[in-house]
Amino acid sequence: MSLKYAVGDLTIHRIIEQETSFVPALEMLPGLTPELLAENRAWMREAKALDDSDTLMLCFQSYVIKTPHHTILVDSCIGNDKPRPQRPKWNMKTDDTYLRGLNAAGFSPHDIDFVMCTHLHVDHVGWNTRLENGRWVPTFPKARYVFAKQEFDHWTEQNAKAEVPPFADSVLPVVEAKRHELVGNDHQIGDHVRILPTPGHTPGHIAITMGHGRDDAVFSGDLMHSPLQTLYPELSVKFDLDQAKAATTRRSFLERYCDTDTLCCTAHFPSPSVGNIRRKGSGFVCAAV
Repeated sequence: MSLKYAVGDLTIHRIIEQETSFVPALEMLPGLTPELLAENRAWMREAKALDDSDTLMLCFQSYVIKTPHHTILVDSCIGNDKPRPQRPKWNMKTDDTYLRGLNAAGFSPHDIDFVMCTHLHVDHVGWNTRLENGRWVPTFPKARYVFAKQEFDHWTEQNAKAEVPPFADSVLPVVEAKRHELVGNDHQIGDHVRILPTPGHTPGHIAITMGHGRDDAVFSGDLMHSPLQTLYPELSVKFDLDQAKAATTRRSFLERYCDTDTLCCTAHFPSPSVGNIRRKGSGFVCAAV
């Protein structure tokens, strides 16, 4: 299983926190019928995207990218010591899997220059902070944390109505430590990192494109959770805030990168999680490289 990729002048590392069964396919994808699932069951199981009880298998991971100028972490996963009672596998975790993975890739938390979040859901912000003497402090002490302003504003508004735990323990402490930047969709970091708005899953969801003068790699976040959604882009997950918008965004993203050399780095596809988008019938596949 490959954890390291080189494309253009980028080196990309996968840092896996968990790869596990998540939610039954028919529950996760409201538009999925038992017939369509039956049609796709064999290849999905072979790809380790579906377990024996028809539950979707998902990978929960970060990407660390070395550009010629910076070391950038995309999406900070689940985190430790966080109260997540709805998800037993995430609740009050204390394992060293994530930091060990970071270390194995040759990085310490001090090496990260920027943390970029595709959106601010629980499994994309968890390691933004860690517990130190009873306080949440930034895990990556030298990093600037880059949040899309539209996404940040959305969760600020939600959190004002009723506390959103991952926002309270994994985003606001970064703001209090003055380590954050709120950015618009035209934001760039150096000449290698750009933002691609991909709304639907959340209002301010972004993909992140990297490469000098071209998209050598794109980090798609929660634009899609399962390879089934590349084949059938109209299938949105129940967690998409605007399922119709997510489906439209997904198809246009897949069209954009179809039959190019751009490496598509997905947040949740089972390992190897990374591939090139290729056309297949009226849909697409993410073909492993």
